[in-house]
Amino acid sequence: MAENQLIHILPPGTDHDVDRRNLLKAAGVGVAALGAMSILNVPFAGAQDMSKGTNNFYKSDRVTLEKVTFKTQYQLNVAGNLFLPNNLDHNARHPAIVVGHPMGAVKEQSATLYATKMAEQGFVAMAIDLPFWGESEGEPRNAVSPDLYAEAFSAAVDFLGTRPYVDRERIGGIGVCGSGSFIISAAKVDPRLKAIATVSMYDMGAANRDALNKSLSVEQRKEIIAAAALKRYAEFEGGAIEVAGGTDLELTATTHPIQREFYDFYRTPRGEFTPAGASDQRTTKPTVTSNTKFMNFYPFNDIETISPRPMLFISGDQAHSKEFSQDAYNRAAEPKELVWVKGAGHVDLYDRVDLIPFDKLSSFFGQHLSYS
Repeated sequence: MAENQLIHILPPGTDHDVDRRNLLKAAGVGVAALGAMSILNVPFAGAQDMSKGTNNFYKSDRVTLEKVTFKTQYQLNVAGNLFLPNNLDHNARHPAIVVGHPMGAVKEQSATLYATKMAEQGFVAMAIDLPFWGESEGEPRNAVSPDLYAEAFSAAVDFLGTRPYVDRERIGGIGVCGSGSFIISAAKVDPRLKAIATVSMYDMGAANRDALNKSLSVEQRKEIIAAAALKRYAEFEGGAIEVAGGTDLELTATTHPIQREFYDFYRTPRGEFTPAGASDQRTTKPTVTSNTKFMNFYPFNDIETISPRPMLFISGDQAHSKEFSQDAYNRAAEPKELVWVKGAGHVDLYDRVDLIPFDKLSSFFGQHLSYS
C-alpha cells in the first residue's frame, strides 16, 4: 500500500486523539464486542465500503502450506497452518511469526491471509486456531479462556522454536482483533516473543466490562454476570450449553452498522468459513457461561514490562475499535509505534489487501527480528 495511507506514531493527547473521543461520545456507540450484551444507540460514522479489495482466501504459489498440530502445556492440541517460503534454505535458521485470528473466528479467517503474506516476505509463518475454536481441541466448543488463549501463543513458540529451520531467538507474533489482547497477555510472561504487532485490536476484557466508549455501566455488567452464573446450574445438570453475542445470523432494517460490518465478513462468501464438524450457527458466538471470564481479563496491565521488546499497533483511523490500540500504545513503554491506516474500519484490516500495511509489518519484523 502507499506510504501516504499511513499516519505514524500518534502521541496521546493530540488533536486527532481528542477528535476520536468526541466522535465516539457524539455517536453514543457502545458494544460488548462478541460478548453477551450490546448497547447500540446511533450509527457509527465509520467506513461504509465493506467489500472492495477483500481477499481473505488468498493463496500464493510462492509458499508451501503444511497442516500441523502441537500441544499446549495443558496437553490440548492446537492446530496450525504453517507456511514456508518455497525458496527456504532448510539448512539455515530463519525468523518466524505466529498469527492469531479474531475473537470467535478460526485461523482461515484473516490469520491465514496474514501468515501467507508474511511467508511471501521470507518469514516462516504460522496461523493458529485458539483452543475451543476451529480445529484446535477444547471442550465445550466456543468456550472463553483468556489464559488458555495466551498459552496457545506460547505453545506456538514451543513448536516453532524446535523446528530445525527456525531461529528460536527470532520469533515474533501478530494478533488480529481479539488475538491482539491475547498475544500481549502472552508476551508479558513469555520473553521468547521478541517482537509483537497487533492489528484492529480489541481489548476483550475492556470490551466486555465497559463496552465501546465505556457505555456499559457497572450495574449492567453485574446483571450479565449474574445471568450467566445462574445458567451454570442448568448446564451442570445436563442442560444445553448456550452461545450468544457474536455476529448476527441475518440482517434486518434495524441492524447496527457495526454488526453489519462483522456480518459482511463472517456471514457472506467474503470470509465465511466453517471447520469440518462445526455448526455455522455458532461461528463467532462464545458460550454464555464462559464469556464472563473476559470481565476478569486485563491484558494491558503491566504492558510496559514487555519493553525493551518492540511493539507495533495498527488500526484503521475509522475503526470503531481504535480506542483499544490507542490505550495500549499509551500504556506501553518504548520502543513502540502506533500506525493509523487512513480510511480503514475495523474489519477492513481483516482482509482488504489494498489497505493492510503488509510492507510495514514486513519492515517491522525485518528490523526487530534481524531479518535480511
